[in-house]
Amino acid sequence: MWGMPVTGDDATARAYTRRVRPTPLTIRPRDADDVAALVSILEAQQPGSGYPVRWPLPFPVEDFIARPSEVAAWVAVDDGAVVGHVALTDVAGGWEADGWCAGTGLPASALAAVSVLFVDPTVTGRGVGSSLLEAAVAHARSLGRTPVLDVVSESTRAVELYQRHGWQVVGRARPSWLPPVHEPFLLMALLAEPADQPVT
Repeated sequence: MWGMPVTGDDATARAYTRRVRPTPLTIRPRDADDVAALVSILEAQQPGSGYPVRWPLPFPVEDFIARPSEVAAWVAVDDGAVVGHVALTDVAGGWEADGWCAGTGLPASALAAVSVLFVDPTVTGRGVGSSLLEAAVAHARSLGRTPVLDVVSESTRAVELYQRHGWQVVGRARPSWLPPVHEPFLLMALLAEPADQPVT
């Protein structure tokens, strides 16, 4: 049977199977019990995504995932298993803040950074990253802040994801630890839509 053309009812069944939507994901707040699974996912996806750029990290991976500057963090859950993560953090002083503030014309207190967004490579293509991104953006908006993020220029899949969701490049920056073989980071912002602007 292997390699034989699919005809008749078999072809119809397989075409139908391809159209069936996968089990819906759940996006929920991250808890302490999720971190061990997230460490494994971050390690598994790094070779394919190149994220994080510094790998292995010069500090515990747990500290990369759960940060003191967090405003909130979420995980994507598929059939009971954690398959992705995103966090929203305060914007502190430094190379990122300088670029975001200059590019948006807003103070750091008016910004919130989408960070530590990664997805299990086994669920690529199911919209997990987009769902997590939407959760972080919605929370930033609910706080009255403009969402910002940074991304490695060479990460074309990630850049395309953000641009599809309306993010704009507002600057470029090169942290001191970034190897010279890499292009500067792109600093992006999800600026208010025209309809969101106050009427004057």
